[in-house]
Amino acid sequence: MSSAWLLPEHIADVLPAEARRLEDLRRSLLEMARSYGFEQVMPPLLEHLESLLTGTGLALDLRTFKLVDQLSGRSLGIRADTTPQVARIDAHLLNRRGVTRLCYCGPVLHTRPQSPQATREPLQLGAEIYGHAGLEADLEVQDLALDGLRAAGLNGLVLDLADARIVRGVMEGVAVDEASLGEVIAALAVKDLATLDKLSLRFPAEARAGLLALPNLYGDLAMLDQARRQLPARASISAALDDLAWLARHVAQVHPDVQVGFDLADMGGYAYYSGARFAVYAPGATDAVLRGGRYDEIGAVFGRNRPAVGFSTDLKVLGACVAPDLRRTAVRACWSEDPLLRQAIRRLRELGDIVVCVLPGHEHEGEEFDCDRELVALDDRWVLRAL
Repeated sequence: MSSAWLLPEHIADVLPAEARRLEDLRRSLLEMARSYGFEQVMPPLLEHLESLLTGTGLALDLRTFKLVDQLSGRSLGIRADTTPQVARIDAHLLNRRGVTRLCYCGPVLHTRPQSPQATREPLQLGAEIYGHAGLEADLEVQDLALDGLRAAGLNGLVLDLADARIVRGVMEGVAVDEASLGEVIAALAVKDLATLDKLSLRFPAEARAGLLALPNLYGDLAMLDQARRQLPARASISAALDDLAWLARHVAQVHPDVQVGFDLADMGGYAYYSGARFAVYAPGATDAVLRGGRYDEIGAVFGRNRPAVGFSTDLKVLGACVAPDLRRTAVRACWSEDPLLRQAIRRLRELGDIVVCVLPGHEHEGEEFDCDRELVALDDRWVLRAL
């Protein structure tokens, strides 16, 4: 019999120091989004399964916990990604004609961890722009992502750019079933040239050459010229490379401290990305701390297929990259029925101070706060004294 206090694998409590760090990150990033004009929404944790999964691909289906609604008998899902929900809100609840900027933050649940050390309950924060097809929206989302990460205390950031249209352009005209395409995408993701060589044996020569070139097409802005020479000369590929160059130039102008690069074989989220996509890496993180891009098709299932671009991040991953905060300074006070002491405590709290009352029979044992002052009685008054 297992102990009642044991949690499921890859599920963990968040203790005080980490909880404060996550809450500080949440507030900082949402306030940054607000400064850009984004409005916050709070979708429900579960909803009808078809609403959560339609158009999002097999990967999200496998990550989603499913259950039966005892009221209606319909299948429900606990969200594994908030983006489809925000698309539904834009399409059916807001239904605005112009540009809509939405942001969110809340837990999602995964059936399996994304990596051996990952949690199955990420705290997902994201921001999305609906209604503008131009690169200006892509750039705004990338600016917001980089500004938010910098405000959170992350430095040495690396922005990797890619575009879903490149692989689609390379595969244009190739007769391949969905399962085989999935194998190609998986091999590209890990740059497995041997497997790509085997999978593409019967592909047209141009597509085969393009696929085998992709794993080596990563680097700085100069690499895009190499890509133009090695990839098929198709309009969709040329447009994608032009867009990536435009984005890179503009990001570099505003964020000179951010290293901008390209990885044309990075195919994470291939199922629903439709254009330029990006990943941000930070020192100390084993994977990207934030991912985003354009997914213009995501609203189609809700009857409103309009342009969309955004990003999301797991605050728990970000929290692990941020330097631990020093303990918060606080004021210590004894517990007393003295109304003057109670007034002094309230006044300090109204001014923004943390006041920890030592309850009768206890010493202050909290590890979260560093009490560097205390309230002491002096001539019928309560005054602050340094400890």
